[in-house]
Amino acid sequence: MATIGRLDSLGHFSFLFIHSYHNSYRVVLKYSEKNNIMNYNGIMHESWKSFLKSEFEKPYFKELSKFLHEEYENKTIFPRKGLVFRAFATDLNDVKVVILGQDPYHTPGAAEGLAFSVPNSQPIPPSLINIYKEIDSDIGHHANPGGSLSAWQKQGVLLLNTVLTVEAHKPKSHAGKGWETFTTATIEYLNNKRPHLVFILWGRDARNKKTLIDTSKHLILESAHPSPLSAYAGFFGSKPFSKCNEFLIKNKLKPIEW
Repeated sequence: MATIGRLDSLGHFSFLFIHSYHNSYRVVLKYSEKNNIMNYNGIMHESWKSFLKSEFEKPYFKELSKFLHEEYENKTIFPRKGLVFRAFATDLNDVKVVILGQDPYHTPGAAEGLAFSVPNSQPIPPSLINIYKEIDSDIGHHANPGGSLSAWQKQGVLLLNTVLTVEAHKPKSHAGKGWETFTTATIEYLNNKRPHLVFILWGRDARNKKTLIDTSKHLILESAHPSPLSAYAGFFGSKPFSKCNEFLIKNKLKPIEW
C-alpha cells in the first residue's frame, strides 16, 4: 500500500496520519505524558480526519485516553484497540443511516467495533437475533448469513455505540468516562454535515441523543432496545427497516439491503 506520512502535534498528543490510495488512513494516537500513553492504531476513512483531530485534542478526550490506557494495561477490554474506531471506516460522504447502540459486547471474541455486529465465527447474540426477526417480519427476510454487519457498513450504515469500549463481563463499565461526549459530538457533526440521514435509536442511551438531530432534514426512528429484556416493549413491530428505506427512496438514495 503506497503511503505518505505526516506528523501533527496537538497539545500533548501526536497524530501520525498515513494516507493510502483507497482514501482511508491509519491513525496512531499517543498521549505523551509518562505512564499515560494510549497507543491506538486503526484504520479510519480520510473524510473523518478533521473531526477526529478536533476531538482528540480536547480536554475530555485526553482524560478518556488516560483512563483507557490504564484499563487496557491492567484489565481485559473489548474491542481490541485496533477496532475501537472501526465505525469510522465508513466514508462520511456515503453515510445514509446511523444506528446507535449502547456499548460493545462484553464477552470474549464478540465485540468488533461495529454496534450490534459480531464476527461470523461467533454465535449470533440475542439482540441481533431479535434484529433479524424484526427484519424478517418487516420486509420479508434478512440478507446476512451470520453475525457480521460489515455488509451494512459498506452500504453507508454507521454502526456506532454510545460508549466504544467495555471491560470484560461488565456491561456499561466504561459509561461516564467520556465516550458519551465523543458520540454526542459525532451525532452533532453528522447532523450538520450530511443531508437526509436516518437515525435509528434503540434503547434509552441512544434515544437521549434525539435532541441533537434536526428533524426538518433527517428522519428519527426510535424504539426500545432489541435486547430480550426490552424487545417486546416496543422494538418488535416498530418496522424501522421499511420506514428507513422508504425515506431513502423518497430522497433519491439507494435503499439498504438489510
